[in-house]
Amino acid sequence: MKAWMYILECADGSFYTGSTKDIDLRLAQHEAGEGSNHTKKRLPVKLVYYEEYDRIDDAFSREKQVQGWSRKKKIALIELAYEKLPKLSRAHKDIKNKENGMF
Repeated sequence: MKAWMYILECADGSFYTGSTKDIDLRLAQHEAGEGSNHTKKRLPVKLVYYEEYDRIDDAFSREKQVQGWSRKKKIALIELAYEKLPKLSRAHKDIKNKENGMF
């Protein structure tokens, strides 16, 4: 059985990250305003990224990981700019400390 982690872009420009065993059904639910509180208030939504997994628990784990990312890091993932991800993974305070010569 397949599973997916996906990112939707909402009408207000925000992102929604989710996971599902049936991507077509889940997208239809979101588009009908039945997907989540976040998306139903921000219709229409557009699928901008997805990853396929063999197991739903792997897709769910990835969902939770990506949900914790900054907007800039999600955009880098959506744009497949993988080379930007390590820099965007550093905490903002760590970047500022390095710029100020603190490490």
